[in-house]
Formats: sequence, C-alpha cells, structure tokens
Amino acid sequence: MTKPNTILTDTFGREHTYLRISLTERCNLRCTYCMPADGIALSPKSHIMTYEEIYTIAKEFVEHGVTKIRLTGGEPLVRKDVGRILEQLATLPVELAITTNGVIVHRFIDLFKKIGLQKINVSLDSLDNDKNTAITRRDYFAKVHDNIQLLVKEGFEVKVNCVLIKGFNDNEIVDFIELTKTQPLQIRFIEFMPFDGNKWNLDKLVSLEEVLKEVYAHYDAQSFIRLKDAPNDTAKNYQIKGYAGSFAVISSVTNPFCDSCNRIRLTANGQLKNCLFSTSETDLLTPLREGKSIVPVIQKAVGSKKKIRSGMETLEQFKDPDSHNNRSMIAIGG
Repeated sequence: MTKPNTILTDTFGREHTYLRISLTERCNLRCTYCMPADGIALSPKSHIMTYEEIYTIAKEFVEHGVTKIRLTGGEPLVRKDVGRILEQLATLPVELAITTNGVIVHRFIDLFKKIGLQKINVSLDSLDNDKNTAITRRDYFAKVHDNIQLLVKEGFEVKVNCVLIKGFNDNEIVDFIELTKTQPLQIRFIEFMPFDGNKWNLDKLVSLEEVLKEVYAHYDAQSFIRLKDAPNDTAKNYQIKGYAGSFAVISSVTNPFCDSCNRIRLTANGQLKNCLFSTSETDLLTPLREGKSIVPVIQKAVGSKKKIRSGMETLEQFKDPDSHNNRSMIAIGG
C-alpha cells in the first residue's frame, strides 16, 4: 500500500493536501478577467467528468493525503447534478468548500447545511452596480450582494474575492474593507493575473504594496493589525482593530507563495494542473475510463511541478506575454 501523501509530494518537499475541482466550464456571468469577450469553445459533454468520475478521482486523492477539496467552475452551481456531486464528496473525510459568483447560491443553502459545507467564497469585484455590470457583462449586482448578506445571516464562513484592476476598482479598497466593520466577512483582494483572452498587462495590476499604501493612508497605523496566516495560506491577512471581519491580499504576481503551495487543480474535462500558471496539463480522465490506475499519472504530474510559477521565477519572465500560453481562467477553475 502506498504511504499516504507520498505521490502528492513534489521534488521540493511540498505536500499537496488541497484539491480544487472544476465542475463545469459554463458560467452565468462573463467576467472580463476570466473569460474572453467572445466566450470560449466549450469541451464536448462527453469530455466532461461525470459525477461518478469526479468522486472516483477525488477519492483517490483523499486516500493519498488530500484533506481539503474546493469546488469551482465556471460557476459550479449551474451544473445540473451539482447537488449529487456535493452529497457524494461530503461522504469523504475532507473539508469541503466552494467558490461561486453568488448569483444562485440562495437555492443551495439547505443543501450546504445538510452536508456540512460551511466555507463559501463569493466573487464580487465592485460595490457599484454599473461597474459590476461592466466587469461581469451581466446585471446581477443586487442579487449577489443580497446573497452575501444571506450567507452571513445563515452562519456560513464567507470570503469575498475581489480582483483589483488599476483604474477600474482600485478606488474601492477602503469601501470593501469597511464591509468588515460590522460583518464577519473576509475581503480578499486578488492581484490581476494573466490568462488567455483577458488582456492582462502589468500596468493593470494593483500590487500588495499599493493595497497597503491605500490602507495606511486611510487608517491609523495603530489600528492596522497584521494577522497570523494559516499554514499554506495564499493570502496575507489583516484586520482593522475592532472590526468584526478581516481582509487579505493574494499577491500571486508580485509576492508569490510558491514555497508553501499545497494546491493542485483538476479541470472539468479531467486534466490535472500542478500549477495555476502551468502551460501543460496531465490527462487523468482517459486512463480512468480505460480502467487503468491513475496513481502513477498523478505522481508524475506532481513530481514535475516547478519551484515557482511554473518556471517563471522572476517578475521579468512573468511579464513576457509569450510565457502565458494558458487556458482562460473559466476553463481552469481558479
């Protein structure tokens, strides 16, 4: 019997205990940083993992040391059999979480409570209705805002993911932080990252340093608390003294957290990505359908993981547009 987690430990000694599973490439929003304006060519339905295949692959990972599974998309909740998938995965001895755009999350509150899913990340990039409509290309701001309030009221642990883009929503940093004054929310500011079709360039990025500069300009230094980060945390965590919630910055570009990375990603069409920025993928679905063991395939994929950002060790390398021959974020799952 394979020693737990042996196949999930890479050549740099990083143990991968966190699996992110994309359930679908479909979404009911069209966020500019996630999806090209013309959309993407969806994988044929026959290429998408069935709920049985998702469970089988997840179970294999759990048997080898995965302790947390987060479901992503696209928008995971638009998948018709998402309830069945959630109920099956909840039988595994893992912490189960989900990332959603919040549009239809209210329909699943009873199910989340039933299966014990408590951690929910909701994407919201502006507190202004018009700006939110511009970036999502859909008019659902009121619904998402109301659903965040509902999730908090129902006792869920809610994080709000905000992708910062210079000249668009970087003037809302304090407004977002003020949401944590009376509510136990965690606001997570995410650096704008390059993916196919999202017109990324470094000039649009709002760095960790710039976020903190804005915070120091508005809040007294003595009220600004640096919280202790959890092991393997992607975020640098902060709080304003006396506030009910907190905020964090995910600085994947300017201050990457690769040394402690414990994440691995499974796309909706059964491809394993050992890094969010990796240009290569490993097919798990084909060998699974052929009745072969996927254990050696997983082990090889994890073993080939680069030390930093899929080999882009410097910011100069990362700035090179030819370095980002990657899928759109919607097809990866975040």
